[in-house]
Amino acid sequence: MSKQKYDLRKVIEELKQIPGQYHETDKAIDPEAELSGVYRYIGAGGTVKRPTQEGPAMMFNNVKGFGKSRVLIGMLASRKRVGMILHHDYKTLGNMLNEAVMNPVVPIKVDKNAAPAQEVVHLATDADFDIRKLLAAPTNTAYDAGPYITMGLVRGSSPDQSMHDVTIHRMVLEDKDTIGMYIMPGGRHIGHFLEQYEAINRPMPITINIGMDPAIPLAATFEPPTTPLGYDELSIAGALREEPIELVDGIVVKETGLARSEWIIEAEILPNTKMQEDINTNSGYAMPEFPGYNGKANPAVNVVKIKAVTHRKDNPIVMTTIGPSEEHVSMAGIPTEASILNLVDKAIPGKVKNVYNAPAGGGKLMTIMQIHKDDINDEGIQRQAALLAFSAFKELKTVILVDEDVDIFDMNDVMWTINTRFQADKDIMVLEGLRNHPLDPSELPEYDPARIRTRGMSSKLVLDGTFPYDMKDKFVRAPFKEVSNWKDYLK
Repeated sequence: MSKQKYDLRKVIEELKQIPGQYHETDKAIDPEAELSGVYRYIGAGGTVKRPTQEGPAMMFNNVKGFGKSRVLIGMLASRKRVGMILHHDYKTLGNMLNEAVMNPVVPIKVDKNAAPAQEVVHLATDADFDIRKLLAAPTNTAYDAGPYITMGLVRGSSPDQSMHDVTIHRMVLEDKDTIGMYIMPGGRHIGHFLEQYEAINRPMPITINIGMDPAIPLAATFEPPTTPLGYDELSIAGALREEPIELVDGIVVKETGLARSEWIIEAEILPNTKMQEDINTNSGYAMPEFPGYNGKANPAVNVVKIKAVTHRKDNPIVMTTIGPSEEHVSMAGIPTEASILNLVDKAIPGKVKNVYNAPAGGGKLMTIMQIHKDDINDEGIQRQAALLAFSAFKELKTVILVDEDVDIFDMNDVMWTINTRFQADKDIMVLEGLRNHPLDPSELPEYDPARIRTRGMSSKLVLDGTFPYDMKDKFVRAPFKEVSNWKDYLK
């Protein structure tokens, strides 16, 4: 008897067996701002405006206006839950993903009769077709440019079909068959493929896959240099599950979709064509982004024309997220941790024991690095590690360096080391005039006209909280007795 293949529904069934990790409700919910507004209190976390907290993933079974279509939010909005989903210690997920990158399992193609994602077919040429009435895409706030697909995995290929890629973008439903997609300049291979299509003035076929095994969006958020052009990140997800991800040919477009997803939108990105992101609201805002602020609407997003939508016949699930939530920290942060570990271990092997991209940085802006020093000759190697991380990941803004006895997942412990193993006049490094993420509002020229010449420039910060090796006897923590059966006293 073969084991059940991994998809979103299998993961949900596993989480149902773990108290406090999954909750569903039949209470009616409005997808316009209310759904995200409710989950903000229950489990969003991340950089979401307080009050918020870490809580269960949540399924809304009764979404107003959408019949039996359900919405799932917060699946990855807890690092501990990510560990449970991947059956791995949450503190070493970066190491796990690093191993998966180095041991990829390539995807395979299956027939349509083995693809539950294509059980029901809607063609954009149908008289009653309207993506806004079919797909329960929520808005995060009342100011959003429209309903957003926030957990849609875009799959595309080069014109000659020699290279493939998957990425996640913010995508707003503009009208009945049109999506506005923001492709951030530089670094996204989908964007590189699109440039090739635009050079020959041809539309680029894509699929947008919604509702999948959470291992897949985790794998998809790797970036160069870890996954160079031509590396298919679905191979990382295959390695995480020790089984290949299954693909299926599109019904209409010449591109593959994820056979075991809940929904597949088949579409084309129009060449050399742009539109105003908030054309329906003129609010000036797109949706909340990972730093915790409302993202500005882009005046020129790519135009995506829908050709068909397929989905499962049994109450298909729309997987969504709140832009600044802990879910973004997991998707952006854990792959970046893996990439940093991969890079520094090649340059200075054995000196960086672990890495954590904490929620305060939204998974992208801040890294905490746990440093190992063997002797006095390793003094300074910790700062070299920070420079390596900055050189590879331009969106990284702050690095905090700590010793091996500090729990990098406990911000009180991290701040303790800054208070007791740190002197501001000697342990701060500031690097000026570097590139960073343009969504950081402190990186506007008017914030610092002398140093910020254009949006997206930043000073970078290193806080070196490691003690000098030749003074290690001054920094020994109080030696409490190790007691293995301490839990017995709670029974």
